[in-house]
Amino acid sequence: MKKLLLFPFIIISLFLQSQKFTIDTLLTDKISIRAIQLWDGKVWYAGTDSKFGYVDLENVNNKKQIRLSQKSLQFRTLAQNNKYFYAINIESPAYFFQVDKKTLDFKVVFNDNDPTAFYDALKFTDYNFGLAFSDPSANQRLNISQTRNGGANWINCKNCKDFPYLEKGEAAFAASNTNIASFRNVIWIATGGAKSRIYRMKNKDCYWQVFETPFIQGTSSQGIYSIDFYDKNFGIAVGGDYTKQSDNINNIATTNDGGQTWQIQASGQNAGYMTCVKFRPNTKGKEIVAVGDQHISFSSDYGKTWKKISDEKNLYACEWADKNTLILAGKDKIIRLKFSNN
Repeated sequence: MKKLLLFPFIIISLFLQSQKFTIDTLLTDKISIRAIQLWDGKVWYAGTDSKFGYVDLENVNNKKQIRLSQKSLQFRTLAQNNKYFYAINIESPAYFFQVDKKTLDFKVVFNDNDPTAFYDALKFTDYNFGLAFSDPSANQRLNISQTRNGGANWINCKNCKDFPYLEKGEAAFAASNTNIASFRNVIWIATGGAKSRIYRMKNKDCYWQVFETPFIQGTSSQGIYSIDFYDKNFGIAVGGDYTKQSDNINNIATTNDGGQTWQIQASGQNAGYMTCVKFRPNTKGKEIVAVGDQHISFSSDYGKTWKKISDEKNLYACEWADKNTLILAGKDKIIRLKFSNN
């Protein structure tokens, strides 16, 4: 397949539910991007080599990139509230960077010096409450840090007695900043490895419930990589085995009761390993997109069946800008997929 880098604008002659779409390239750079946010008509990203920046959706020549550190840090998390972006590097020590949305001035507001620190995901549920989590330390609980004042102060909760113990070999994947999801007062976290489970907290009370899933699990590369919830009840999880990306057994599941029970969908009938999943806006949960290192896939029936719509490779993160505009990021690029009705 011809590379997008050679052709900045490609028309895809593919029909999908009576729709066509186009793909164009918004950014090319020597960078791996696994976390994106949309704000002020721009795609904001954090990636390798301490890079943070944006590209304008209306004018791709309007872009800016800065480095948050002179160290070569890798960011796989990015979140925002009304005033700031926050990014945390993987590996120890973990620095919590705060970036002013208007001026792009930045500073470190918190450090996690635990030698096992490896932050997998970060999310704000409102202007004040944010939560990030890292792989477990010796106590076999997820290492959780949270803020309740918009990111000005962070509290590390790695010894939180209310968080359930993880099984030996159970952890989480820093794949696309989407193995955490929220809807109103509910937060979900997905794990993988020896066990692939769902952890749920309501009302910011630090009381977590844990639920088993029928997802593929058992080895360090297997499990749930991404989740999304349409409302407090209906959600979807995708993933698989990173080392066997064509494998497609028990790698998609949905829930109708807020994550307590999960039903496997399209087992053996999908394009394989997936790293990010998002509900399409204004479709009442019916239409869903998922992306893996080797494909972009689409479901138009609540995740029951899937169709591969592109063989585009090396994409890790995705986010809808609006109902017809999907932004995707990955190795050395950010691209835009735009649907158009026939």
